[in-house]
Amino acid sequence: MPNSPSPSGRTDAVALTDRTDDRPVYVIGGGPGGLATAAALRARGVRAVVLEKADRIGASWRGHYDRLHLHTTRRWSALPGLRMPRKFGRWVGRDDLVRYLEKYTEQHELEVVTGVEVTRIDPHPDGSGDWQLTATGGRVLRGRAVVVATGFNHTPRIPEWPGRDTFTGELLHAAEYRNPAPYADRDVLVVGIGNTGAEIAADLAEGGAARVRIAVRTAPHIVRRSTAGWPAQATGILVRRLPVRLVDRAGSLLARVAVPDLSAQGLPRPEKGLYSRVREGAIPVQDVGLIDAVRNGRVLPVATVASFDKDAVVLADGTRVTPDAVIAATGYSRALEPLLGHLDVLDGRGRPVVHGARTPKQSPGLYFTGFTNPISGMLRELARDAEKIAKRVARAH
Repeated sequence: MPNSPSPSGRTDAVALTDRTDDRPVYVIGGGPGGLATAAALRARGVRAVVLEKADRIGASWRGHYDRLHLHTTRRWSALPGLRMPRKFGRWVGRDDLVRYLEKYTEQHELEVVTGVEVTRIDPHPDGSGDWQLTATGGRVLRGRAVVVATGFNHTPRIPEWPGRDTFTGELLHAAEYRNPAPYADRDVLVVGIGNTGAEIAADLAEGGAARVRIAVRTAPHIVRRSTAGWPAQATGILVRRLPVRLVDRAGSLLARVAVPDLSAQGLPRPEKGLYSRVREGAIPVQDVGLIDAVRNGRVLPVATVASFDKDAVVLADGTRVTPDAVIAATGYSRALEPLLGHLDVLDGRGRPVVHGARTPKQSPGLYFTGFTNPISGMLRELARDAEKIAKRVARAH
């Protein structure tokens, strides 16, 4: 029998190579997507081993900023086989989500090995159709199938702005931000107005920063997280398969009713439709304080960053500002190239060419989950993908 994991999801990594003779399905990544897929596979009688490079499951969620709450409802954020407790509230906080993942791992008796990083995936050289994984510690593992669930937000990315290395202030990625306490009475520039940047800017304004600017390259669509009790996620689920033009038109009408015009404050309504932007990968910003902060002048939208010059940041419109700190909410890379770039399964942006239960034609048995950012909610789609992948794997083997 395999070793049982602790509530933190840790299993003795040393024993890993002693338990691979039955060619399990390897799931790479101990976040929600990986855990959900492992549970769905186990429910169908398929042995799955989750490999997590950190020392605990849910590592990326543990590292998010303190005030983070899901923008998706508790009901539509649960993984297969375990509801989220009502005491978590409608919008689940970071710490509660981590506790849920720990409970999920324990309840489903998932086989999780922490402290092991997979560095390369190859077809097994014997031509059997199995997969060979190269991992830390000199491990070479063999599996009947592989599910890559390393996450949409894998490696923090800061643009190579000219003069960046000369900046004398503090420069950090949003992944390092925890709370506004270190920035009390300081001048802060947040770069990027996705959901993370918008929430950090609001957090800083509410938490005592002397001045908060947010650098905007393209004005985002902003939606209320909930309107009269109706969550934005529900709308996303309903419209995701409708024609793009229809959703764009409806989104524009709804925005004019629910969201004030912030053009005078430097945040005009976008020219391109909401769903058109979603199809390009730009998810709407769900308001958790940004609208009021911008309207009241506590967060000032400015042009995007062009370069750095010692103590100054030069904006695209030529303006020079001298913030004490710059927080780059500039996104992440998937960082899949070292792992499987040689397999020709990634597109030009480094994302898998297939997703969910589909596998690349040239790589049957290789699955991906968690590499899209759907309007219907990431966790909901991870749960759905888990069931589809498990069904496909069980049928194939």
